[in-house]
Amino acid sequence: MIAKTRAPERTRPAPRVRALSVLGKVGTYALLTVILVFAVFPFLWTLAISLTDKTVSNGVSIYDFPASLFPRHLTLNNFTDVYKTFSLGKYVWNSVVISTLTVIGTLFVASLAAYPLARIRFPGRAIILGIILSTLVLPSETSFIVNVLTLRNLGILGTYAGVVLPVLATAFGIFVMRSAYLAIPETLLEAARLDGATELQIWWRIMLPLSVPTLTALAIFTLVGSWNDYFWPSLALITNEDLQPLAVAVLKLRGQFNYDPFNIAAGAMIMMLPVLVVFLAAQKFFMRGLDGAVKG
Repeated sequence: MIAKTRAPERTRPAPRVRALSVLGKVGTYALLTVILVFAVFPFLWTLAISLTDKTVSNGVSIYDFPASLFPRHLTLNNFTDVYKTFSLGKYVWNSVVISTLTVIGTLFVASLAAYPLARIRFPGRAIILGIILSTLVLPSETSFIVNVLTLRNLGILGTYAGVVLPVLATAFGIFVMRSAYLAIPETLLEAARLDGATELQIWWRIMLPLSVPTLTALAIFTLVGSWNDYFWPSLALITNEDLQPLAVAVLKLRGQFNYDPFNIAAGAMIMMLPVLVVFLAAQKFFMRGLDGAVKG
């Protein structure tokens, strides 16, 4: 006869432990709430200013805080005014072209360069990877003079290609894609090699489809950086202002003769909106990609 064993009884935590646990959760939520308000406040204030009807009454000031956070009369005229007055349409198109080419080129270069560094053994692989990663600590401003001289000698200074080509190869992108490739089981690659697949076919048919979340995260990082970049596009397009992106145009709204905080806020919201829409649409893949990169 087999004696029945009794399941161990769960001991309830002491009241003092439960109280400390509740206080810990309350403190955590309070801290997260403060961080949320601190992070979202500039966006909400800019949105409120951009929607304020400045023609309703005299003396409307953005510095009348906190009243400026709650405008009494809302309007979209600030958006139409700044869009038509400063011809933002062509700058929006320039930003779309530059950001699209930058994202596609960065994904191609990073995903292709990371594959041999992650899955192909060759002499000096660790040294090459170390040299690439060491460029992460270099400020991007150190390469501006060399890039401008190179683009001028190539005859592409003041073109879309001149803005995009120097920023396609990034150590961050290669590192992120290498981490994603290392998380893929080696048995899949060995099976593909036994079936006669080349390394390029393995990269295209196995590695890329299994790295879609990481590719999405890298695409969003690249899109945000390219869309908001001001200094490099203004330098590479200094000879052709018609191709300058929206970030350069919005900063010009704050000039000596056209200073209008309501127009500036509307221009900032126009600049922010496309990136926000893309992020919300790809948020699921973005979070999965970050999770994979951290685990890798």
